[in-house]
Amino acid sequence: MKGPAVIAFSTSSSEAALPRAMQAMEEPGVSRRIVSFVIPTGYSFNLDGTTLFLSLAALFAAQAAGIELTFQQQVMMGFSLIFASKGAAGIPRASLVVLTGTLASFSIPMSAVALILGVDAVMDMARSATNVIGNCLATAVVARMEGTRFSRPRPASGTR
Repeated sequence: MKGPAVIAFSTSSSEAALPRAMQAMEEPGVSRRIVSFVIPTGYSFNLDGTTLFLSLAALFAAQAAGIELTFQQQVMMGFSLIFASKGAAGIPRASLVVLTGTLASFSIPMSAVALILGVDAVMDMARSATNVIGNCLATAVVARMEGTRFSRPRPASGTR
């Protein structure tokens, strides 16, 4: 998973690593049938890095604005962010737009987002890499549930 994670980290886009992630999961013996279903599905529904970032950034923004959210508001915000984040993996900095929209719906001032802008480029790289790693791990879990036995990846021809 190192290769796809590095691609996602350096490009800030999970989708840039899609072909390499699929290839990396087939190398240890995961069937093409499982890889071609789980990884693309994960790009739509399994955005671990994006969802984690959005949840923590929303709570940070509320605290920075001096707004205390009830437990019920936090749960509602979490569900809103989970559903709003779908499809944001392929677009660099799209999660910042999702965050802004969600904060507006909970009456949290947009000035709190300005605090996040300074570190968003680095956070976007980390979100993308986490998304790719999560999708690859989900593929390995499904493959294991289907009875796949993993083998060590074979080195490319001409290398040892």
